Amino acid sequence: MRKTLHTFFLAIWLFGYADYAYSQKTTPEKNMSAVEQKLQSLGITLPAVTKPLAAYTPAVQSGNMVYVSGQLPLVSGALVTPGGKGKVGATVSKDDAKAAARVCAINSLAALKSLIGDLDRVVRVVKLTVFVASAPDFTEQPFVGNGASEFFKEVFGEKGEHARSAVGVAELPLGASVEVEAIYEVK
Repeated sequence: MRKTLHTFFLAIWLFGYADYAYSQKTTPEKNMSAVEQKLQSLGITLPAVTKPLAAYTPAVQSGNMVYVSGQLPLVSGALVTPGGKGKVGATVSKDDAKAAARVCAINSLAALKSLIGDLDRVVRVVKLTVFVASAPDFTEQPFVGNGASEFFKEVFGEKGEHARSAVGVAELPLGASVEVEAIYEVK
């Protein structure tokens, strides 16, 4: 009787442990933040952070604010084509520049993630500054900036709504058509 009882409790313990172990099994979806799941549903994989072109850091945190340095439309270390290089309104169309601004926003999110780890810590996107290398008569910088703004709204919903400046400039690093810097609030 004692041996049977011992076997009975051992079986309960083993089945209970197996059930517990199964429930703790991790899957990629279980380990992903909600933001990363949203990115995945959009077909976006965050790239490795691009090495700074000069003496600065891609992102820095002060209190609950994170400041991400200007990000260029780089994919695998090269300016995206079409639209990543040149003057908007001359050699780059406003639609291609808008698409390049989206790439900048994706790179900004990669820099943010490299600093804070979990993108679910984002309370909101606070402010974007969009620099557009513009032909002298090009005045649709806000349209180009929408590439980044719409991306953040798509990924974060209301938390992605932000203040923004979009300005025309004579030149950008590497001859890029657009550059985006961002400020995020995190918890």
